[in-house]
This record gives sequence, C-alpha cells and structure tokens, in this order.
Amino acid sequence: MNAQAEQALLEVRDFQVELITDAGIIRAVDSVNFSIHRGETVTIIGESGSGKSTTAMGILRLLPEDLAVLSGTVLIDGVDVVAVPKAIDKVRGRTLALIPQDPMTALSPVHSIGSQLFEAIRIAGAAAKDKDAVRARAVRLLEQVHIPTPEVQLKKYPHQLSGGMLQRVLIAIALASEPQLLVADEPTSALDVTVQAGILDLLLELQEQRGIGILMITHDLGVARLISDRIHVMKDGSFVESGDVQQIVEHPATEYTRSLLAAVPVLGPWDETPAGTADTRSTTAAAGDAALTSTGGQHD
Repeated sequence: MNAQAEQALLEVRDFQVELITDAGIIRAVDSVNFSIHRGETVTIIGESGSGKSTTAMGILRLLPEDLAVLSGTVLIDGVDVVAVPKAIDKVRGRTLALIPQDPMTALSPVHSIGSQLFEAIRIAGAAAKDKDAVRARAVRLLEQVHIPTPEVQLKKYPHQLSGGMLQRVLIAIALASEPQLLVADEPTSALDVTVQAGILDLLLELQEQRGIGILMITHDLGVARLISDRIHVMKDGSFVESGDVQQIVEHPATEYTRSLLAAVPVLGPWDETPAGTADTRSTTAAAGDAALTSTGGQHD
C-alpha cells in the first residue's frame, strides 16, 4: 500500500471548520493537512470530541451549510470542493463514498436490503433501466463483501441481519459506484471484536483488489495499527502528531498518543487456575475495562 507518484486522490491543505453555536463560533477543526494516494490508508485517530468525524464530514460537505463554515483547500481528484461547493455533487457517491458509523441506524428499517442496494446502483448509473442487470450487480456486490446466499439476503430487512452483516451491506452500497476513495467513519465501533477483525480484513482485501484509497476515522489505535499506512493523531481539532504507523506505535512523540496506546488491551499469560479461584482474573478484567474507558472512547 505505497503511495503512488501520481496525483493524490485527496489533498487537504489548511482545512478549517468553524461551527456556529448559541455560545458563539467554535473552531472544531483547525488547519489540518494530509493527503491520500491510490491504494493507501490514512487514519485520523482521537478520543470522542477531538474533531476527527467533523473533519471527515466537512471534507464530504455533509455538515449543515448554515451552521458550518469551511475554509482551506480540499482537492478530491483534483477538484477543490471548498472553493466550488457544488463540485462535491460530481464526486460524492462516485469518486468517493462514505461507510457510515452505525450499521444499525444507517439503513432504512422499512425498506429491504435489496431495495436500498438497488437504489445505490441506480444512483451510480450502472444498468439503471435494466432490472435484471441491477439485481445481478447487487448479487455480485454482496458476494464481493462475502455475504452468503445473496439472493436470500436481498429480500430481508435490516432488523433480520446481524451488525456485522449490515456493515458488509453498507460497504457493498459504498462500492456500488466503484469509488476511488472510501471514507470509513468508525466502521467497526458498533461491532464486537471478532466481527471487527472480519470487517477490517474485508477492507484490506477490497483495497488490494481495487487499489482504492481509504480515510479511516477511529478512536481505536488497535484498529489503526492493523490497517494504516499513516496516522494523524487529533486532539481539540488539531493534529498533535503525524507519521507512518510504525513510528506512531513504536515511538509516540506526545503524552496524548501514549495514553491512546495505553488504552489498547493486551492479552496476558494464559491462566489455568481452576474455576472458583479466579478472583485475580476478575480483577484483571475490571482493570482492562477501566483502561478501555480511560480515553473516553467507545468500546464493545
């Protein structure tokens, strides 16, 4: 996943987001700079309220225009969507696509999986007038994200699928437009650890197959370590540290980054103490829960 010499898929320069609130104007994102090339994963990590999701939503121009003031430069495939706001309509859902945070709420509960995937395919302009072609493409997309018996799943409603399956459906919807860049906003935060691993493996597999770039937003440095090429650590709207994944993980430069690393649970030695004498394990588990919550992030 090395950066290419070609033009960046996403180039962000001096990007700022100011939010208009009852208490006054708040600078939620303060002069951030980064880029993403084809086949590369760049992660913005920070605790809740650090500004990482606001950065992503601002880049996608999904913040309310009457409440959010954007400045700086955001080049998506060479087009500045800050200087030319309407330009986002040509790239959002085409050149780039969003994988939302919570699969349980991102999908309509009153429409089938199939109808929502069909709509995404039609918006992308693929076989829009041919129902059979749309269905065939939907089946292929579900197969690509490793959903079994896709013909059966198309008929189901979101409440009939697990969180992991719904996240795969959201990824299939994002892939319907064959984007060059995926923005993944906490794509595993609502899932248990085992399912998280499957979703991250899927994203890496799709990246290898298609060469897509990924902007990953997460509070979990464990997730960032597995999937990233470069990491930007965010606090109070600014990047406090940036570098390749090995540098950030092995030689963190700030106390804030070290605290995020300390919150990643580590497996201890195997304990074969018989049941009934496992007080120490309970104490260790409680300490682990405390460490996970120490940065204020979500966890499963």
